[in-house]
Amino acid sequence: MEFKINTKARRTQSFYFSLCSSHLCVHFSIKQIFMNKVTTTILLVFLTIQLPAQRVLTLDDCRNLALQNNKEQKIAEEEIKIAGYKKKAAFTKYLPDISLKGAYLRNQKEMSLISQDMFLPIGTRMADGSFGFSQDQINNRWTIVNGQPAPLDANGLPFDPKADPEKIMWKNYTTIPKEELTFDTRNIYVGAINLVQPIFMGGKIVAYNKIAELSKELAASQQETNRQEIILNTDETYWQVISLTGKKKAVEGLLELLSKMEYDVDALVENGLATKADKLSVLVKKNEAEMALLKVDDGISLSKMLLAQYCGFPMEETFSLADEQTNDIPVKISGDTIELSQVYANRSEIKSLDYAQKLYRQKEKVVRADLLPNIALTANYLATNPNSVNGFKNKFDFAWNIGVMVNIPLLHWGENIHLLNAAKSETMIAGYKLSEAQEKIELQLNQSLFKQTEAAKKLQLAQKNLEKANENLRYATLGFREGVIPASNLLEAQAVWLSANSDKIDAEVEAKMSEVYLQKAMGTLGK
Repeated sequence: MEFKINTKARRTQSFYFSLCSSHLCVHFSIKQIFMNKVTTTILLVFLTIQLPAQRVLTLDDCRNLALQNNKEQKIAEEEIKIAGYKKKAAFTKYLPDISLKGAYLRNQKEMSLISQDMFLPIGTRMADGSFGFSQDQINNRWTIVNGQPAPLDANGLPFDPKADPEKIMWKNYTTIPKEELTFDTRNIYVGAINLVQPIFMGGKIVAYNKIAELSKELAASQQETNRQEIILNTDETYWQVISLTGKKKAVEGLLELLSKMEYDVDALVENGLATKADKLSVLVKKNEAEMALLKVDDGISLSKMLLAQYCGFPMEETFSLADEQTNDIPVKISGDTIELSQVYANRSEIKSLDYAQKLYRQKEKVVRADLLPNIALTANYLATNPNSVNGFKNKFDFAWNIGVMVNIPLLHWGENIHLLNAAKSETMIAGYKLSEAQEKIELQLNQSLFKQTEAAKKLQLAQKNLEKANENLRYATLGFREGVIPASNLLEAQAVWLSANSDKIDAEVEAKMSEVYLQKAMGTLGK
């Protein structure tokens, strides 16, 4: 090897180093090296400015983002608002209903009380106050019947004027013209301000208000149920990514071991201490590990896509999770005493069914109210044109009235009774559903406790197996390097080590998820 320094003209301001060997001669220019370093530094600074830092999400971040992005949660929020508005609307039933009404009617013809002019006879008011006549007020001839004067009709026959007043021939008449009893009703205007104040409605209004209040509470409890489902799905996906990331590290560690082993086997083959079959075995295992790494990468990508969809990110956005670099997943085993009554109080499903049962009881009261009398106060202020206050005049006149309305149901052929029995059956069904849900929650709680205990045992065994696998791999590696253990034994030890790592990761995730499932069963997830 020869080392030379050549100096050229000052104008070049460059120094060249020549490093020569039998097969290689490399020239370094100090000026070029300096310029390359400056260019590289500028490029790195530029890229640092242009490329945004990758987002790192904790489990709480994922939960909050999933809750903010979930459409069902937003729908549940709107349903709570709807229930709140209905509650306010139900309260207005206690208050008087005031309305302004108006109408206009165009008629083709006027209204007349008589068809033609009327002629009324002029008689005499008798001593007894009745309407009668004297002989000089009629043109009928008279005769004596049974000693009493009696008028004769046009045929000369006597008649009783009270029984046959149409046979009387009056001398004098007064006239009622048709025009005077004809009214202009072609344009009719009506206006009114109405007030109705419920006094007793059979308890229907009170029941409606309680139904509206219970509906709002029911919507809130259903939103809480949906919230815990979102958190559960997010946690499952989050820890699935962590599990796959841990397995990826294990496979990468195995690939690193196989790469070193491949280099060692190559050296042994050159020295005649190993066969090509040993090398092929290593290559096969390496290819299998690379295939496993590819599958793990695909699984991580798909799981992160799902988590991104939960959190509202674009599918192509890259992010990392805070627990990806954690070697040991923190697991908490609950040893506290669990009160079943407290679990029922925490579970939103029980609250929803309890609200539903109370709601059906109020519906019973609504149906029962239809069997009772309804009493309401009513008041009106009217305006009419034409008005009939002082004859029919074509101008507005105003008047008020006040009264009480009573509606008493008498006979509806048992319709309301049947409806009441149906409402009672719905209440019974709601009670059965509540009882069934309590039984299922008790079973779910016991299963979650059992699974948590089993997961803790599996985790302890997996940790012990991993310790033994690490020790076995260490001895196998040393033995292979010393030439006392064949390559197949080392490959087997590596496979056992990878399996122990995978089992340990699975056990950690299972223990972590058993903790989540227990919190879900207790109704405390995310609280």
